[in-house]
Amino acid sequence: MRRAFLAITGLAASTTALVVLKGSPGTSQVAQDLPAAQGINPTPSGTDPSLDPAAPGGPAGAGVKPSATAGASTSPKPGKTTARPSGNGTTTKAPSAPRTTTKPPQSSTRRVTGAGFDAKDGSENYGYVQVQIVVSGNRIVEAITLSLPSGGESDIHSEDVRNRYNGTGGEVVQKQSANINTVSGATETSNAYKQSLRSAIEQAF
Repeated sequence: MRRAFLAITGLAASTTALVVLKGSPGTSQVAQDLPAAQGINPTPSGTDPSLDPAAPGGPAGAGVKPSATAGASTSPKPGKTTARPSGNGTTTKAPSAPRTTTKPPQSSTRRVTGAGFDAKDGSENYGYVQVQIVVSGNRIVEAITLSLPSGGESDIHSEDVRNRYNGTGGEVVQKQSANINTVSGATETSNAYKQSLRSAIEQAF
């Protein structure tokens, strides 16, 4: 029984070996018929490897340099700065020139007319008297009568008053005031003259 088992086992092994031996030459022949595997050449024939941009020594690898400014952040522009004055912050202004008020220059010579007054004695009115003075600077240089009583004896009295007070050498210019003497016989006319002269002097000075 054992021998029979061994015999079957040996027969099976012989058959398997025979099949393998018969199949091996065909397989070897197929393998021999196949062309030998060639290495993959990434560079086509007739092409200069140095021109390959992907090659390590190619122009792409050698010529392309990383930009110095790539990825670098641009520096911000300096902002405007306002200089502040040092100190405690107080501002002092230059003193302004004092304002001077000047009156328009007056004429060196001017005429001033006094108010008019009636030469009266009680109820009797002899006439109207009005005086004008000519002033140069602060001096009276001339006295003039614009109106005096006239008619009858009034003409004589008015002439006496005119000769006594008027002109550039009369008593008015001599005394430079209204404190003049009364003309005898022409009291009312003299008093009216003094009143008008005083009015003119007050306006002039």
